[in-house]
Amino acid sequence: MNILHTDWWSLALPPEWLAEREEDGIVIADQDGVGSIEITTLRRESGEFTVAELRRIAGNDDCCFDPVQMGDFRGLGRTFQEADTALREWYLAAGGLLLFITYSCGLEQARLDDAAVDAILDTLQLSSTGADFSSCE
Repeated sequence: MNILHTDWWSLALPPEWLAEREEDGIVIADQDGVGSIEITTLRRESGEFTVAELRRIAGNDDCCFDPVQMGDFRGLGRTFQEADTALREWYLAAGGLLLFITYSCGLEQARLDDAAVDAILDTLQLSSTGADFSSCE
């Protein structure tokens, strides 16, 4: 298992998943090319994100989102499709940290990686190291 560390959070990646930093966040992809996870991090200087704020940020009042907990983070998640893409998205918060996470794949591969994606996101932890992005064993 590889551990992905960022300044604010970390998670465990199975060996068949690879991570790289992009301009807007982190992209995690499986080696078989089925799908990818994209994570964008927002941080407040003070205060905590509330569920009401997460709903507002998601652009949704009550429809379509379910409450979820992934590791140290709680928030909202949903599954949907757009054109020929199957999508899952989460708005997860822990204190003043907000993660916007999407998983996308082709419709024909929908649900294939759901268990793996859930297992990866269940390892999300607040980072206490303040280390830069790195991937190590």
